[in-house]
Amino acid sequence: MTDKTTPYIPPKVWTWDQANGGQFANINRPIAGATSEKDLPVGKHPLQLYSMATPNGVKVTVMLEELLALGHKGAEYDAWLIKIGEGDQFTSGFVNINPNSKIPALLDRSTATPTRVFESGSILLYLADKFDAFLPKEPSARAEVMNWLFWQMGSAPYLGGGFGHFYAYAPEKFEYPINRFSMEVKRQLDVLDRALAERPYIAGNDYTIADIAIYAWYGALAEGLLYSAAEFLSVQEYTHVQRWAASIKARPAVAKGRKINRVWGDEADQVPERH
Repeated sequence: MTDKTTPYIPPKVWTWDQANGGQFANINRPIAGATSEKDLPVGKHPLQLYSMATPNGVKVTVMLEELLALGHKGAEYDAWLIKIGEGDQFTSGFVNINPNSKIPALLDRSTATPTRVFESGSILLYLADKFDAFLPKEPSARAEVMNWLFWQMGSAPYLGGGFGHFYAYAPEKFEYPINRFSMEVKRQLDVLDRALAERPYIAGNDYTIADIAIYAWYGALAEGLLYSAAEFLSVQEYTHVQRWAASIKARPAVAKGRKINRVWGDEADQVPERH
């Protein structure tokens, strides 16, 4: 157990102290809206993606590469790098597409009026419906995919904003939140492992947008690519997750999609923009 310190007593009214924000203090703030006026660039392709290769960004680039691999020429896209560490997501152009100032954001210019789509799960669903791919039409099968897609959207904040923040990014290590979120992330891995023990993909026999969404977070965790936490969380114990993650990693479109809007790691794995 860690030494006991003076307990924190919340004030009657919370006020923002940027100095306590940890690694991302320079981009976190308690208000929304643009901080600067700047238009976004626009390329020649029907789809304009503004993103970065975080797990949420990877979901969309993998989906687009999968669609192109199927021969959907309408899925051609320009991928513009949004440097979230420098606050590109707070420019007026980006906020016009996503008022929540989070990547990824998509603009579909093939529609009569350009269609904005934000939130990674919404983008996956939009593209699946637009191209009739990676999402079954039969109601029960579709519902199962949606179950797992929304499971990911609700669960990943515990992995990223909870476990990842306190284990990897917080200015100090605190036992209680690390224990709390480690327990939850391992429970989530067990949920996945039990489901994947019964079928090759998370929603059944076919690869779908649910697999794309979950793999971006939990596949990366299983492969040891998130927060250097593989040993800490004993991810090798989840053998069905490991099998599933390896099968998805082997897909050529996944290998391509993971490189787009990436500006760290090996140079061979970086494709900062795609045009």
